Amino acid sequence: MAQTQIFIKKVLWKNDFLFPTVIWLASRLFIWAAMLIVVPHLPAPPQGSAPQFGWGVFHAWDSVHYHSIATSGYEFTDDGKQHNLAFFPLFPLTIWVFMRLGLSFEVAGTLINNLAFFAALYCVYFWIQEHCGTKEARWATAVVAWCPLSMFGTVIYTEGLYLLLSTAALRAFDQKQYHWTILWGAMATATRPTGLALIPAFLLAAWRQRRPLMAYVAGCATAIGVLLFSLYCTIQFGNPFAFIHAQRGWRPSLGFDGQGWLDMLLQITVGTSHWEKIGTKYYFHILCFGIVVSYGFCLWRFRKNLNSLVIYGFYGLLLLVLILGDDWFIYNLLNAVMVLGGLYMLWHLRTQLTPVTVIYGLCGISLLLASGGTISLGRLAYGLVSLSVAYGVFLSRHPRQGYLSLVLFAILLVRLSLKFAQELWVG
Repeated sequence: MAQTQIFIKKVLWKNDFLFPTVIWLASRLFIWAAMLIVVPHLPAPPQGSAPQFGWGVFHAWDSVHYHSIATSGYEFTDDGKQHNLAFFPLFPLTIWVFMRLGLSFEVAGTLINNLAFFAALYCVYFWIQEHCGTKEARWATAVVAWCPLSMFGTVIYTEGLYLLLSTAALRAFDQKQYHWTILWGAMATATRPTGLALIPAFLLAAWRQRRPLMAYVAGCATAIGVLLFSLYCTIQFGNPFAFIHAQRGWRPSLGFDGQGWLDMLLQITVGTSHWEKIGTKYYFHILCFGIVVSYGFCLWRFRKNLNSLVIYGFYGLLLLVLILGDDWFIYNLLNAVMVLGGLYMLWHLRTQLTPVTVIYGLCGISLLLASGGTISLGRLAYGLVSLSVAYGVFLSRHPRQGYLSLVLFAILLVRLSLKFAQELWVG
């Protein structure tokens, strides 16, 4: 029996080609079980629905817009309302191609995102292995796969495809394969607005590393994807910036949304964004938040003199908070952790990651902060692979806390999957 366990560990855990597959399959099984088996047996929530077993559980919220694009094309009127032109074309175009092969929208969209996410894990693994080492690559891959927001790599969203294309572009740039950088980068900028962060990232990294002229050409040529989309908007709607104007339906104005961030931080620390509503239950929330923050600070301050029981106690307390916290608390917490925690990790590990990895993460977060809103901030930040990579490299130095973090990730991953399948907002 012992020899069998050693064999399994050696073959599955340490095999470079099998590791991403095992991580992907294990994390996706959690999601599929929650959405396809558990949810149909739960009562319908007041503001959601009780879906039946089937592909429809992967189709909600933004998926509706991708469905309309793939089946009816783009529509837009410059009236400040929500129009599907705000969604970039490569993902719905790929779905349209699969639908021409006889697949339904639900099947095509789900397969594309899942397969792309699967390929993205391989791209992350070998990219980080080349520059940081095998241990770091395993942890980075695990973080990408088990992050609670990786649920969007399974439903009909662009997360899987964008992670694949952006990671492939970054890896090609680090390998000085500039033709591949152009191809993957152009496809990334045709998939999501955050793909635009690749352009300054490549140019700044080329300048910092004193790369040849071709590196600058590759950085600029990455914009081909969004330029083609702009050309389409010119032909179809007579406005090359129509896709930018369409963003106003979700984010009315550009610039840092200070009020949105204040509301979000108040929701996390106080339990409500309205000071006048603070009552007894919010005092309890403030007390619990203060205990968690104080405990975490002491854990960091005296980290060299603590035993395992103290560390396990902290993660146990976090688990209790995540189980008892309401949906908006969890949603805002994920937003804040992804952005603020990601910034800290990038700065903390700036000398251990490749320059383009750090610069892309910083440019991407800057773009999100300047977008004029906090809607879906955590999910969009998750699409910036640099943040997950930085956290994975950090956990590779602290494996005990890494395993505990993955347990918390798994709990939240299931929770978000259940909520999405019930058509409740999770990001």
